Amino acid sequence: MTCPGEFRVFHVADDFDDTMALTMKVSGFTFLRNGTRFGYPFVESIKSILPLCDEFIVSLGPCDDDTEARINAIDDARIRIIHTTWNEQMCTKGYVYGQQKNIAHFNCSGDWAFYLECDEVVHEDDLQAISRAMELNFHDDRVEALVFDYFHFYGNLNTYLWSPAWYRRAPRIIRNSIRSYSPDGLFFLVLDSNKKGRYPRAALAHANIYHYGWVRREDQMESKLRAVGKYWGEDHQSKIDYGNIDPLILRQFKGTHPAVMKEWLTDTSEDVFKPNPAYKLTGRDRKNRFALRLETVFGLELSKKHYRLIR
Repeated sequence: MTCPGEFRVFHVADDFDDTMALTMKVSGFTFLRNGTRFGYPFVESIKSILPLCDEFIVSLGPCDDDTEARINAIDDARIRIIHTTWNEQMCTKGYVYGQQKNIAHFNCSGDWAFYLECDEVVHEDDLQAISRAMELNFHDDRVEALVFDYFHFYGNLNTYLWSPAWYRRAPRIIRNSIRSYSPDGLFFLVLDSNKKGRYPRAALAHANIYHYGWVRREDQMESKLRAVGKYWGEDHQSKIDYGNIDPLILRQFKGTHPAVMKEWLTDTSEDVFKPNPAYKLTGRDRKNRFALRLETVFGLELSKKHYRLIR
């Protein structure tokens, strides 16, 4: 069993107040429901950032699988489970996800709150960079969030997506002393007034998030989409075929995966993912191809940004 803060090591810049940096508290948090049944690498996700955290809050909805037992088996005193109820009548734009994320976030007591979705993992090689980014921005109140670069893996462990349709960067650490909330599971809004929210002012974390949501088995993805579609007012009954994708947005991954993912990735192919050669481009595909050309020709970056980068 690990104790709170046992693995936490800070590397303080020469021009920073060592005392303040060493007393900085970091909260990790997530929300989850039926993680095993839907094929989430939630245990790996939690473990990947525990070395940075003084506490980790899990908002856990009703489960009919062994999700809670597997979280408890991590056997770490920093993890606290909050049992929640999901509003089954909330069927608009996935707002129930925002509700669950907010429950976990609002129970964080740290100076920084580090959110990971349960199919997102941090590489052990990035832990020092993340720690340093929190330290360097701790005293700068202009920085409200830290932004990560993304690998969206698709089909297998050697292929990721590169398209303006898939966000390439996103905030995952938010300053926990500002008024902020999440209208859905993806992004944060900061409240300067009671009437209007804005995206947080952010600095780069100089680290990556490894997103494995589209690597799980197709039957698990189908089950997940059928179960959660109602929260968006949709009815997902169609079969999932990963091959139905524009081959132009697929790239080969040549790096290393987080060590914590080794067992979870055992059953995935090590070849580069092969899309369906008979797939016909949709109007959305053609639009994204045009955006890719604009990015290439003019050096633009046109993916969605839920933040305002200030440094």
